[in-house]
Amino acid sequence: MVPITSLLLPIVVAAIVVFVASAILHMVLPFHRQDMRKVPNEDEFLTAVRKLNIPPGDYGSPHAGSPAAMKDPAFLEKMRQGPLVFMTVAPGRGPGMASNLTMWFIFCLVVSVFGAYIAGRALAPGANYLEVFRFAGATTFAAYALGEVPASIWYQKSWGTTTRNVIDGLLYGLLTGGVFGWLWPR
Repeated sequence: MVPITSLLLPIVVAAIVVFVASAILHMVLPFHRQDMRKVPNEDEFLTAVRKLNIPPGDYGSPHAGSPAAMKDPAFLEKMRQGPLVFMTVAPGRGPGMASNLTMWFIFCLVVSVFGAYIAGRALAPGANYLEVFRFAGATTFAAYALGEVPASIWYQKSWGTTTRNVIDGLLYGLLTGGVFGWLWPR
């Protein structure tokens, strides 16, 4: 067993490596360029949505409101006619991403802490590289990737986007496992 305090260096280094890898995947390579598509008639759409004054939040439409209302013929007809809309409404803001990047880095640290915890409970100091790689890598892969899948199952998020995000999570898990294997206490 390895105390988590002995794993602070691999935690921080893994978070930095994943942060840099994600920047390359999202800003340099074309891998994620098709994750979001522009709404047709964007100006008209935005004007119409602004007029509705929808508070920030997550929305689905049509929305039954209760299990009983899901049997209402009017609701069922709306579902059949479509479209089904799942959207997040957020207030306007400038183009800066500092707060998003800060939160992403904190998330990377948290995932690395969980990878450290699991590997540290399962392995002793001096464990071989591959054992450390497997525990830390599998744990962090699960954290980075598997939470993406329910959005495609329940909210019709594009399976292409979900697949690309799961591939990202696999890469992040591999990188994290590699960092932990490299910096594991001897």
